[in-house]
Formats: sequence, structure tokens, C-alpha cells
Amino acid sequence: MASTPSGNPRTRIHVVSDVHGNARDLALAKDGADALICLGDLVLFLDYADHSRGIFPDLFGVENADRIVELRTARRFAEARELGARLWGGVGADRSAVIEQAVRKQYAEMFAAFPTPTYATYGNVDMPTLWPEFAGPGTTVLDGERVEIGGWVFGFVGGGLRTPMRTPYEIDDEEYAAKIEAVGEVDVLCTHIPPEVPELVYDTVARRFERGSRALLDAIRRTRPRYSLFGHVHQPLVQRMRIGATECVNVGHFAGSGKPWALEW
Repeated sequence: MASTPSGNPRTRIHVVSDVHGNARDLALAKDGADALICLGDLVLFLDYADHSRGIFPDLFGVENADRIVELRTARRFAEARELGARLWGGVGADRSAVIEQAVRKQYAEMFAAFPTPTYATYGNVDMPTLWPEFAGPGTTVLDGERVEIGGWVFGFVGGGLRTPMRTPYEIDDEEYAAKIEAVGEVDVLCTHIPPEVPELVYDTVARRFERGSRALLDAIRRTRPRYSLFGHVHQPLVQRMRIGATECVNVGHFAGSGKPWALEW
């Protein structure tokens, strides 16, 4: 904890989201801060910027990765699912077991890179059932829960809402809203997905609107936290904007930038 020129202590937090396999920079992400907050998506299934990276190309090759990215970007989700089904049909093993083995390998590296202390919640591509196996004593996992850091209350809600992409941790709107409600009034509201605002949910590279949460937007308007922090949208049309009294910030695509977003008070 740093001090101001007057001698009063200051708290500095670094925040990351959408780590997607970037363990090297994750290990350094807390440097100069009192704590690290991670808003999920540790797993890398497929890198849309480099189709050779991730679980999908490791299993099925870069050409198939190129094709499935092309289909998804064109919103031809049914064709993308058909291609995926054909590819998985040739694996000759249980799909869930193959994915879990690959995710375990990535989680071992990601959780080993977390500095102490880290406060983390799940992203939509994460597998929450595996986190207790890998989270060490310096990592606090929160979902629909609150924690105090430096005198401020932080609320955490993980996961995403249901989409045609069918990623691992997508939940119903009602379940997500219940977690938002459970968090209640906080100073900083930390989620993986953004509030449902067009400028915050549109990805300029993928050329599509990602799913944001209306319940989160309503909670921001009702409870007026100082900050709403989130990720999920890798190249947003707008990175930050105010909703009433709340500063809403997309903390960035950490896999690409390698740089945390800093909050100090």
C-alpha cells in the first residue's frame, strides 16, 4: 500500500480480463499494486487474431480454425456447429474428456502465474468446476459474492449469458440476475460481461454485438457503484463511458495487450 505526499495510505488495484493463455504477462500483472483482480476467461480455445493458438487448432489444425472463425464472424453459426460436429466425430474419444484434459493443462499454468493476492471470477469460456483444484491460497474465487479491499467493497459476478456460441459457462438471464441481486450495493461491481449498452457490447473486429446484461445495467442505475469493471468484448466500440454516477470500464483484452488496468484511491 503506497502513501500520498500527506502520508495517507493509498490502495492500488490492477484489473485484467480475457487472459486467454497469456501466463507470461499474468505473472507480472500485479507489479506495483496491492492486489490483482481477474475477470475471467483464462482458457484459450481459439485465438481469433492468431488461428494457430488454442485448444481447437491443437486438435484440428489451423485450416479448420480458419474456417470456423470465418463462419462465426459471418454469423453462420449453424454451419460452424456442423463443422465442429464433423471434426469432433473424428476424434474417437469422449469430447468432454478431451476438452477437460486440455483445459486442465492450461489452468495449471494460469493459476500458477496468479500473484498473491488475486481476486478472480469466471468468464464464459471457463470451467468453474475445475477452479477449486487449481486455485492456491493466494487466490480468492468469487461469484455472486463481495469482498473488501482497501476499505472499498467489491462485488463479483462471473460467467456469461446464453448465446449461439454455446461456450462452457453460459447461464440463464434469471440465474445471472439473481447473482447481481445477491451482490447488492458495492463500490466496485466486477463482472465478466458488460452491461447491455450497444456501445459497450459491440466488437469492432468480430463485427457483432456480444451479449451484455440488462440486469447489470439496471443494477448500475439503481445502486450507483463508483465503477463497473468488465471485459468479454475484446475490441469494443467504446472502452469506457458513464452511466449516471458510475464509470463503466472495459479493462481490456489482456491476452493481446499484456497490460492491466489500474484503479487507485
